[in-house]
Amino acid sequence: MIVKAMVYERYGPPEVLEMREVDTPVPGDREVLIKVAAASVNRSDWENLIGKPLYARMGGLRRPRRPVLGSDIAGRVEEVGRAVESFRPGDEVFGDVMYHGGSAFAEYVCVPETAPIVHKPATISFAEASTLPQGAVIALQGTSGRIEPGSRVLINGAGGGAGTFAVQMAKAAGAEVTGVDNALKQEFIHSLGADHVLDYAATDYTKMVSGYDLILDLVCERSMWAIRRVVAPGGRYMVVGGSVPALLSAATVGRLLFVGRPEDRGPHGAAQQRGPAPGRLDGHHRLATRRHRADLPVGRSPRGVTPAR
Repeated sequence: MIVKAMVYERYGPPEVLEMREVDTPVPGDREVLIKVAAASVNRSDWENLIGKPLYARMGGLRRPRRPVLGSDIAGRVEEVGRAVESFRPGDEVFGDVMYHGGSAFAEYVCVPETAPIVHKPATISFAEASTLPQGAVIALQGTSGRIEPGSRVLINGAGGGAGTFAVQMAKAAGAEVTGVDNALKQEFIHSLGADHVLDYAATDYTKMVSGYDLILDLVCERSMWAIRRVVAPGGRYMVVGGSVPALLSAATVGRLLFVGRPEDRGPHGAAQQRGPAPGRLDGHHRLATRRHRADLPVGRSPRGVTPAR
């Protein structure tokens, strides 16, 4: 059967995308064929389309290896392989297919049963479900277990996919939330529940004398030195996305700035439990996004920072 897909053969602007007819994927013994009802667009799709930053070309330096973009889908199982146990035809599902052989911007996708695909709750629509795999999971990773009632939380990129979820999760946890994004999104971010909203073009949040218990940085561009000034003693700075130089800075300079002084370290450079929080740097590549997340607890109070109340 012939179906339609959005195909691109070279990196570039949206004009390089072309609607084409392609063959319907055929599921193997342990694969699931899904008819796509909805697919969301993420920042990773834009990066893979234009081939920037450089890590977006890991799958093909000059030309994209995967001719069809898209990662987050929701739809119905059309067919399953004979060895599949978790799904049956007709099941409503959603998940992230990017690194599991599928591409979301097509009428059908075929992925292994072990891909991060789960059954869709009946209480949410296909469109709603398709927004969850990347954005909501990143937000959950950045906020879960890190916020207490009364915590002061700043979310940079609050009007984006992950940011909109993070604002709501932080408010639900009882935090005082500051959202940072462009001027066009100010009213929208307020509607999500943010207590304060900053236009990044008009206000540099790193120059505010305010101690944040958690900064979730989804579009890191500021220097680690500047960010360090506005994190409260014992607070955390978490970077999820941003420019390559900024991410490298977080992984190097950030490690030195956020885990405490050299004299506070134990054997082999390991940070000790000294001050209000242990100093440690956790990093990982999320399977579905390849976005680096660094979790940087602050081990001592920087000068000029007002502790959070």
